[in-house]
Amino acid sequence: MKDEKRPIRVRFAPSPTGYLHVGGARTALFNWLFARHFGGVFILRIEDTDRLRSTEESTGGILSSLHWLGLDWDEGPGVGGDCEPYYQMQRLPFYLAVIEQLVEQGKAYYCYCTAEELKARRKAALAEGKPPGYDRRCRDLARAERAASQADGRRPAVRFAMPLEGETVVNDLIHGEVRFANNQLDDLVIMKADGTPTYNFAVVVDDMLMRISHVIRADEHLANTPRQVRIYEALDYPLPQFAHVSMILGEDRTKLSKRHGATSLSDYRDSGYLPEAMFNFLALLGWSYDDKTEIMKRDEIVERFALDKVSPAPAIFSDDKLDWMNGVYIRTLPTDDLAARLMPFLERAGIEADEETVRRVVPLIQERMKVLAEAADLVDFFFQEQIDYDAQLLIGKKMNPADSLSALKRVRTVLNALPVFDEETLESTLRDLAQQLELKAGQLFGIIRVAVTGKRVAPPLFGTLCIIGKECVLSRLEKAEWALANLVDSANV
Repeated sequence: MKDEKRPIRVRFAPSPTGYLHVGGARTALFNWLFARHFGGVFILRIEDTDRLRSTEESTGGILSSLHWLGLDWDEGPGVGGDCEPYYQMQRLPFYLAVIEQLVEQGKAYYCYCTAEELKARRKAALAEGKPPGYDRRCRDLARAERAASQADGRRPAVRFAMPLEGETVVNDLIHGEVRFANNQLDDLVIMKADGTPTYNFAVVVDDMLMRISHVIRADEHLANTPRQVRIYEALDYPLPQFAHVSMILGEDRTKLSKRHGATSLSDYRDSGYLPEAMFNFLALLGWSYDDKTEIMKRDEIVERFALDKVSPAPAIFSDDKLDWMNGVYIRTLPTDDLAARLMPFLERAGIEADEETVRRVVPLIQERMKVLAEAADLVDFFFQEQIDYDAQLLIGKKMNPADSLSALKRVRTVLNALPVFDEETLESTLRDLAQQLELKAGQLFGIIRVAVTGKRVAPPLFGTLCIIGKECVLSRLEKAEWALANLVDSANV
């Protein structure tokens, strides 16, 4: 895959018109992996020629998402490089110079057709059953005709003169040889009437001037490639090697979109997915090392990555697999690291947690989390003075309010007498008490769990009691007794 004659230089060139989609993140990752595998250069270029939709906020979001994923760039915004600038709207002089060259050589021409005229012709062509592409009427205008159009105040666009016959062949590293009939490719606009370059033109000029060796991008751009190939040839510049990676589909085999759930990298970050898990997961969307290896460290993926193992078939984005993988990574984190990562999520949930307590809680919940955002519901009761719940939850399985109240009173009496309040002592004491009360352990523990956490499902009971502390546990048990007593009184009325 490596071209020994050209240094490896790849780029990721997003348009800052919205968030960074997971598909774009996967493309960035493949470029980064390819560069790092070969010791090449990874360039970030911002394609902001869509002046209506491009925003600084989107640019900042893209940069932030790439940083979060751990994709550093060797040249680009904030880093610089010998191919500056790295924003297309700051590169207009380069495009204008190339436009002038192509027009002078007869490889491009001015088109004076208005948007209304083009629309009317497309409509007429469709009505006649003809292809709706541009009819090339300005391709061979006489000088007098051009002068007349200019005198009318028409601002011309510039079109590239595509070959009228033959084929354009694209040799793709993933899809193989792909052929395009030239008579099906119209003369594309390369510079709009307002002086803004179009994507298919600007991308070629930028890739040429930035000495890009490999263009690794989504296969939706494959249809653009024959036009770009012809522009390269018109500029007498060697072609980069192209590699078009497959589309990402949802599990229903349709194009991944918002109806499948989160699609932006920032959404996954804010939901509590770990960057190292997302890195691993995205790397496996269309690429694999073998048919069984799923969990790989970053360095392992860099070492093993190769374009010849990228499949041309669509990749399936499985939320279940991502959740599983994120859970695996969560379980490998050291306690202090996981506690620190949980703090922002607890704060966002309105929980005033101290990191020391969170560190103590982590071993109780680490096995239970798939995403960091789940921690708030698992630990909120540790940091609340008052917990609210339906008193009916205090009634033990196959028990009535009176029996549950009696059992809970015994629990409080026994725990109050304990000289040591640690997990081992709590477990042995409460298991013995369950036997004395002729209750199953699950019946008694269920009542206690609700009384001290407000939940039927909570972290392991004895560790929870230990962290909450004896004084708070006894206070919550007493309040639970009052709630049960009210139920008993209501039943007796």
